[in-house]
Amino acid sequence: MRTFDEIWAIAAERKGGDAAVEALMPELRTADEIRALSDDRVLATMARVVFNSGFNWKVIDKKWPGFEEAFEGFVPVRWKFMSDDDQDSLLKDTRIVRHGAKILSVRDNAILVCDLEDEYGSAAGAIADWPVTDQAGLLEMLKKRGSRLGGHTGQYFLRFLGKDGYVMSKDVVAALVREGVVEKEPTSKAAWKAVQDAFNTWAAQSGRPVAHISRTLALSVGV
Repeated sequence: MRTFDEIWAIAAERKGGDAAVEALMPELRTADEIRALSDDRVLATMARVVFNSGFNWKVIDKKWPGFEEAFEGFVPVRWKFMSDDDQDSLLKDTRIVRHGAKILSVRDNAILVCDLEDEYGSAAGAIADWPVTDQAGLLEMLKKRGSRLGGHTGQYFLRFLGKDGYVMSKDVVAALVREGVVEKEPTSKAAWKAVQDAFNTWAAQSGRPVAHISRTLALSVGV
């Protein structure tokens, strides 16, 4: 496994120098900024990545004001009690993408957000305080307790929320395979541990956010 500096050098050579790579690093929120988010924004972000999944993101972006109206601002305590009438109304609402399972995921994720509020004071606080050295554990929690938040969707949820962490894009996986961290996209607990350990090592070497390391890995492979 190369050092982070060696991987950065590969990315810089491919992308036209250090400044060009630096300009492509994702913006993140601090833990305090995430903690300050209201839980309706957490639920809205969950809904947005769920509806984005398998769909054209530009279409969802264009329709998003309609989603906010249809879901009345995504107040979790409102939607954890989604009724059959609510569901029927939303399935007819042209302001949103009328996908039954994804509409129901708003109810299920509202329950998760409310449960995290009970357990941690707020869902935003739970996510803000979750150690970046255990992103695999956070993703596992979202997958098990949330709805349709497994795989890349959970990773993009954290990125959209501004939480530091990796996104296992095709290019990131290719870079991890190249570095001997995994043999393919991780699915087992052992493989996810290897991924987390590698990111923790590179973070210790560089002092950079994990999200920057993730992007650097992608830039060292992608066109």
